[in-house]
Amino acid sequence: MKKFKFSIQGNPYSVEVKDFEENIATVEVNGTFYQVELEKQMIPQKTPTLIRKPLKPSKNAGAISKASGATLVMAPLPGNIMQVVKKTDDVVKKGDFILMYEAMKMENKLMAEKDGIIGKVHVTPGDAVLQGDVLFEIL
Repeated sequence: MKKFKFSIQGNPYSVEVKDFEENIATVEVNGTFYQVELEKQMIPQKTPTLIRKPLKPSKNAGAISKASGATLVMAPLPGNIMQVVKKTDDVVKKGDFILMYEAMKMENKLMAEKDGIIGKVHVTPGDAVLQGDVLFEIL
């Protein structure tokens, strides 16, 4: 586990801590093994906890557009909007990059599903979306 070099009253010692079990440590001092009882029980280290900022739901979470003839592009998975590339009234061709969002710790690019004009963008960067939320419309 850990190796130490000590000098006690001018005598050198090479100490290696081999194992801890409750309050008993197995140590090797200059090639000789000893069982050492500790006064205080060792506290195992805990795995650090990740703290993430809370998600704020989209202003339009769950919104459904009634636009006639519009193709609604919805979030395939819950996630966070990272970047919106196109805006309302932009002309797009099928396959054009419209927005990027993060879902399941991966960045996903959403592309236009058909040629048309962006009717309305329902999200902004930083929004949290749920599966099925409308992200934008293509007219």
